[in-house]
Amino acid sequence: MNLVLWILQVLLALHTVTGAVWKFSNSEQVVPALSAIPHGLWLALIGAEFLCGVALLLPAARKSLGRLAPIAAVCIATEMLLFCGVSLASPAPNSGELIYWVVVAGFCAFLAYGRFVLRPIADTGTSR
Repeated sequence: MNLVLWILQVLLALHTVTGAVWKFSNSEQVVPALSAIPHGLWLALIGAEFLCGVALLLPAARKSLGRLAPIAAVCIATEMLLFCGVSLASPAPNSGELIYWVVVAGFCAFLAYGRFVLRPIADTGTSR
């Protein structure tokens, strides 16, 4: 289980940093369902995504930072659900985008549960 969670952490970190780079190079207007997001919030999301991506990887270097990974996963899931809410409130929600955001939020929820409950990174005990 620990290996699965680490693989998910690395993939989610790559996904999140890639999303931050994409947001930096594209306006919120590119995704019509997200055009209601103010530009300042869009820029703040870039920084938050980058920090979350780094927070997912830091525990690999220092086990004492193990709590950062599930916290970052919860933050990313919250962002994905925010996107779902904004999209649903838009005049023409796109179901493809909604499904994508819900799936990413689900992976984040699984990672957060895994790192908070099943296999915390700071856990030095025997495998469960």
